[in-house]
Amino acid sequence: MMSFCPRCSGTLRPRREGGKVYLVCTRCGYRVEPRENTLTISSRIQHSAKEKTTIIEENTLNLPITRDVICKRCGHTEAYYWVVQTRAADEPPTRFYKCVKCGYTWREYE
Repeated sequence: MMSFCPRCSGTLRPRREGGKVYLVCTRCGYRVEPRENTLTISSRIQHSAKEKTTIIEENTLNLPITRDVICKRCGHTEAYYWVVQTRAADEPPTRFYKCVKCGYTWREYE
C-alpha cells in the first residue's frame, strides 16, 4: 500500500537517516516514522552489457573523418567521428568527435 503526504498529497518514500527509516515526501520533504506494519520493497537494476558504457579504443583507423568541425583545443579542421544513442530512443543521437591532430575528444548534441 502506498502512503501519501497529509500536507501536499505527494508520495511518501522510505529513506534511511542515521540508521533509522523514515517516510519522506518527494514534494515537500514532510517526514514521518512508518507504522509497524509498513513493508518496504527494494530492487536492484541489472544492466546488460549493451547498456553499459562503450569504450572507444585508440585504434581510430576504422572511423570516418569529417572536415565540417573545428577542434576547440588546436583549431584543426579534421576529426574522427562516431554516433551513439546516449539518451532515450525518441531523442536524437549524440555525435562524438576526436581531433586528428591533437586527439582532443568532444561531443555535440543535435
